[in-house]
Amino acid sequence: MSYYIEPLSLLVEQLAKLPGIGGKTAQRLAYHILTLPKEQARALADAIASASEKVRFCRICGNMTDQEVCSICTDPTRDSQMICVVRDARDIMSMERARIYRGLYHVLGGTLSPMDGIGPDQLRIKELLSRLDGVKEVVLATNPDVEGEATAVYLFRLLQPMGIRVSRIAHGVPVGGDLEYTDDVTLQKAMEGRREMV
Repeated sequence: MSYYIEPLSLLVEQLAKLPGIGGKTAQRLAYHILTLPKEQARALADAIASASEKVRFCRICGNMTDQEVCSICTDPTRDSQMICVVRDARDIMSMERARIYRGLYHVLGGTLSPMDGIGPDQLRIKELLSRLDGVKEVVLATNPDVEGEATAVYLFRLLQPMGIRVSRIAHGVPVGGDLEYTDDVTLQKAMEGRREMV
């Protein structure tokens, strides 16, 4: 039996389907949305509808865009000899925000996860292989979790025989991190990725 009136119940139900949003948070968000001035609530609904209709995936790299090809792929100042492979478009936003990379990207659309039925054919690996003409380095920037590591190893074994330099982003203790609270895998990666001080 629902304690909500039907429109409120539907709103809570839809919000609870969002990643990281549980029932209580969905309820709080729903009540907040309902207390917004009507024009602000309508602007939120319009923004969601507009994004859903207009945002698509770049036909080259898989990034989110409102054009057929994203602004990164069409930027002539980017280094076209480097491709950074990421899990999803959110990772591109993180890399771009840091302003540390000036090459191109390739979105896999996930990572290998046999337990979830995600193999190489479910990822955009064929599309990556078709982009390698003239590429000198592929940077593997998948997350340092089990699936991300498995995906990086798979891609490394696939790309290495092609004579392309394959690198992996470093993982380890974050700046400002405390060794006391750092997990064993992170410490292991930090030790493996250590470099000589100069």
